[in-house]
Amino acid sequence: MAQLLDGAGKLGWVLLKSVIRFLFMLCNNCVAIPSYCLYLLLLQPLRIWDSPTFWYIEGVMFKWMLAMVSSWGWIAGYTVTEWGDDVRPITEEEAMVIVNHQSTGDVCTLMMCLQDKGMALQKMMWLMDHVFKYTNFGLVSLIHGDFFIRQGKAYRDKQLVYLKDHLEKYYHNRDRKWIVLFPEGGFLRKRRETSQLFAKKHSLPHLNHVTLPRLGATQVILKTLCAQQENGSVGCETGTPNKTGNKRKGLQWVVDVTIAYPKARPMDIQTWIFGYRPPTITHVHYR
Repeated sequence: MAQLLDGAGKLGWVLLKSVIRFLFMLCNNCVAIPSYCLYLLLLQPLRIWDSPTFWYIEGVMFKWMLAMVSSWGWIAGYTVTEWGDDVRPITEEEAMVIVNHQSTGDVCTLMMCLQDKGMALQKMMWLMDHVFKYTNFGLVSLIHGDFFIRQGKAYRDKQLVYLKDHLEKYYHNRDRKWIVLFPEGGFLRKRRETSQLFAKKHSLPHLNHVTLPRLGATQVILKTLCAQQENGSVGCETGTPNKTGNKRKGLQWVVDVTIAYPKARPMDIQTWIFGYRPPTITHVHYR
């Protein structure tokens, strides 16, 4: 009986804590997102008069928004341990960041661990599944200039054309530096079996913890953001002037980010919101 009461008490505390966290985050969103939109609306004359300054201010506020999301995990005891190469020295250079994908919580984990990476977050463009467009953060991402991609064979070719147009229209114009994508094209649990069958058919390595990447978006990014030299190889200068009138160097780095959860149990966005899992250390490796 005592064990039953003890278990009921713990369950009640978890439920109460989850409700409190949900209300806290609801208030966060109700205040922060309209404020972000209102400030940018008031700053529209600056966008016409001095576009680089406008997008710099927008980037600062965007980073604050991501810090708010990061705080949800930090309050619940969800922290990150980083390994591998130090990426801070290249935050002012253009880079393509490729990340393995296990759950919706991967984005939140990235938001947390990139907070101390200089200008990376505020000058970053994200490639996300189109479903995220309809979340509470979708409007912010649309304003920031992130790209929402639809999955599936029926949309593949058109989406790559849309991505190329989007990069040409927004990447240089808004002085973006890092572009983040998940080349696996979906969550590990959904893609693993298909990936393993494809690997077996084509004599490729059998992978359990990651899947074989889709190369379509990666190729579009490399071809669009790096100049083609006379021999057809990818060059380092795009020839596109930046806000100071100098030529941009184009993509200089590919940053490989691997997210690893304890016991291979990924955290989804619901875990970040309700905080029902015990404090967890997620490991992030950079290369």
